[in-house]
Formats: sequence, structure tokens, C-alpha cells
Amino acid sequence: VQIRRISRQDHPAQGQHGLFAARKIAPNTHIMDYLGEIHSDEREDSDYDLGLVKLAAADFHSALADARDGFVGIGVDAARCGNEARFVNDYRGVADRPNAVFKDGRTAEGELRMSVWSGPRGVDKNEEILVSYGKGWWAARQ
Repeated sequence: VQIRRISRQDHPAQGQHGLFAARKIAPNTHIMDYLGEIHSDEREDSDYDLGLVKLAAADFHSALADARDGFVGIGVDAARCGNEARFVNDYRGVADRPNAVFKDGRTAEGELRMSVWSGPRGVDKNEEILVSYGKGWWAARQ
């Protein structure tokens, strides 16, 4: 993959950066893990925060037991630290549909990870890797 500055005038992230395929990526292929700071609070002000898992608050420290819905959200936030995956953009305004997805899973050692995977048609060489951020992400920014 390559991080490139987006110069297309009609791109919603024009002037920012995106993640592009350096070679053709086959369908349903692991591209990379989404790395960042693991945290247990909501990061509504971050554009790089992904929810990883929700756990029962009662299983944690008493300060977390008063969580508003009885659960504690564990997330990964790449705003301050992370890898190339933080440059994956939303497909809206760029393409008809995403060519990649975020998937959670576990490593062979059992660690929980959020990863970027190519979609059912794969990603062509030099094509921007695009996912759906989801309606909730956009609603929180309106």
C-alpha cells in the first residue's frame, strides 16, 4: 500500500491523504491491521476511533461500573499513533461502493484486532482503498 496526497478536486478529502493499493489486491484479502491507542472511553472528538468490542461494565473497575448502558466500549484510536490504515477514507463521494471493509478478529495468540480487508471484488493497483465509515460516524459529525 501507499499513502498519497489526494489532489482530485471532487474528492471529499481533497488536500488530505488516502491509502492506495501499490499492487492488485485479491478479493477478501487481509490488507493490514488498524493500529492505534487502545482505550476504554468514548472518543467522540476523534476521526480515527474504531470500536473494537463492548464488555459488561460490572466485570471491570468500579469506576466503570456506572457506564450509561451497562457496557464499556473498548476502541482503537489512531489519531495520535497508528499505521497506514489510518489513511483509509470513506467511499461516499468517491466511488459507488466500498472496495474494502473493517473486520474484527483474533490473532493466533488470541489478541483482538481490527483489520482492513479487501471486499468481494478486490482492489486494483493504484486504486484508493475505501471503506464505509457507517451511518453512525457521519451522524455524529452533523
